[in-house]
Amino acid sequence: MAVTTLDPNTALIVIDLQKGIVAHQTAPYPAADIVAKAASLLKAFRAHKLPVVLVHVVGGAPGRNEQPKMPDPAPDWAEFVPELDRQPGDHIVAKKTWGAFAHTGLEEHLRAQGVTQVVVAGVATAIGVESTARQAYEAGFNVALAIDAMTDLRAETHENSVARIFPRLGETGTADEIISLLDLR
Repeated sequence: MAVTTLDPNTALIVIDLQKGIVAHQTAPYPAADIVAKAASLLKAFRAHKLPVVLVHVVGGAPGRNEQPKMPDPAPDWAEFVPELDRQPGDHIVAKKTWGAFAHTGLEEHLRAQGVTQVVVAGVATAIGVESTARQAYEAGFNVALAIDAMTDLRAETHENSVARIFPRLGETGTADEIISLLDLR
């Protein structure tokens, strides 16, 4: 369902737009385009004095999987890209799992702020973004997804999330459509 409205206290959650991740090739949209769209959303949310959450992955979850272990990352791997223009009022989440809610205190922070809806953007669509959207939905938040402010490692995984998963979790729209709804408030 296309994004129709934003709750009076909606938070923006930007997933994993950090130096070590943005440096990789993404599809269907280049990472630079996603960073620019996310930056425009951040600017609009801040202008409307709405909560902003910047999420970065700082390690891996314990447990075995079939993926090769990541070699030691560069020292600035987890730093947010400068285009996000991190502000003192931004809430920072450091995560070690795919989703931003697991073991981070994010739900409690948002509830304390009176947030009832979240807009999610970032990378990777089928991993961090989808996991965070699922967790937000399961926690009872209204969810909106800025589908042109996210991308993945592969176009088919991005398209699967956008076409099949996100409509079950909330409403989708472009960054410009979401900004227009903010301006109508």
